[in-house]
Amino acid sequence: MIETIVFDIGETLVRDDRYWASWATWLGVPRHTVSALVGAVTARGLDNAEALRLLRPGLDIPAEYAAREKAGQGEYLDESDVYADVRPALAELRSLGVRVVIAGNQTVRAGELLRALDLPADFIATSGEWGVSKPEPEFFTRVLEVSGAEPRSTLYVGDHPQNDTFPARAAGLRTVHLRRGPWGHLWADDPEVRETADWVFDSLMDLPSLITE
Repeated sequence: MIETIVFDIGETLVRDDRYWASWATWLGVPRHTVSALVGAVTARGLDNAEALRLLRPGLDIPAEYAAREKAGQGEYLDESDVYADVRPALAELRSLGVRVVIAGNQTVRAGELLRALDLPADFIATSGEWGVSKPEPEFFTRVLEVSGAEPRSTLYVGDHPQNDTFPARAAGLRTVHLRRGPWGHLWADDPEVRETADWVFDSLMDLPSLITE
């Protein structure tokens, strides 16, 4: 029985368009260039931040991040960044008695912005706040600490197999691969993803049926 569902953030709950577009503007390059490079490095198994270092070799990303914040061009989220199925799906899950947790690889500032959106969730945390990132096992140890349920009663939902379904499965959680965003579509039909994930869904509105069934 699923008691807790934990959600990845980027391209699971919120779109990444604004984030990468803001980096393109800051670095003075076309948005398409940044998007293409992010896709290329991620498909090669590299951290997507490496796309920025391809554009500016030796780029100190934390320093640039701080400079952007100081210049008033830092991180920002509003309702337009949230996928349309997020609020109804999370609200329905909570009405069914499921504990809803949001936990993904994001900054401390992103955690603040997410909480300001007042999403229907019981707990929100980011890797920046925890000091550990996916796919490290310690991240999923923290996930289980806030889950309040046993691993097999905890479901992790994400779009990126290397960061989401693979390490979550290794930690004993059940998993959903979400066919959303570039990584969700790229790997949805990969045999290893299909074998590892308990389910592959196209929408978060597919989740309540797991509980009602």
